[in-house]
Amino acid sequence: MNVVVGNKLKELRKNRNLSQEQVADYLTISQSAYARIESGESHS
Repeated sequence: MNVVVGNKLKELRKNRNLSQEQVADYLTISQSAYARIESGESHS
């Protein structure tokens, strides 16, 4: 399930031409934490 959510987040981010860092800043989390969410290793 986490991988499905992560893939959707990645698709949405790329469609808006945003970097992981930009999204992470908006969410007030680290870029590495956001990368783990996108990869399905972690969840929020």
